Amino acid sequence: MRTLLRRYGVVFWCLLAREAQWLPAWRELLMGFRRMESRGDIRGGRFVASFSGEQFAQPEAAGVLRSARKEDKTGRLVCVSGADALNLSGILVPGAKVPALYSNRVLFRDGVSIAALIGGEVQFFVDLSDETAWQMRNILVRSPMSEPSTLTD
Repeated sequence: MRTLLRRYGVVFWCLLAREAQWLPAWRELLMGFRRMESRGDIRGGRFVASFSGEQFAQPEAAGVLRSARKEDKTGRLVCVSGADALNLSGILVPGAKVPALYSNRVLFRDGVSIAALIGGEVQFFVDLSDETAWQMRNILVRSPMSEPSTLTD
């Protein structure tokens, strides 16, 4: 359970869709999370909107989520492997579900998935100008970005 909290910061039932099948059922994890909450180790509440059910977070995660919501959109791009735990496209964030394979990649702009490389083909989840689409395609086809960059459409 602590591993899930360290990985995601906030845990709820829908988030576990990408996790291994050998994990205990959500109802069993729920009992452990409730026990940790009653000890004061973690916080329970509603941290991520539009997802029903109980949610649990590390104490510092609530402040980070609050500040992220208030941040201005800068156009920051982040490219992650399809096998990365941050690949939640189609599960938590809009867009197609990207299979958890190392060769697949997902490109996020300000936390929203905008494109993906799936099976060698680039798919766009938002409308982009031709020039921006070409730049996004190059980012996905090349090796993952070493540092975030900014592009505007």
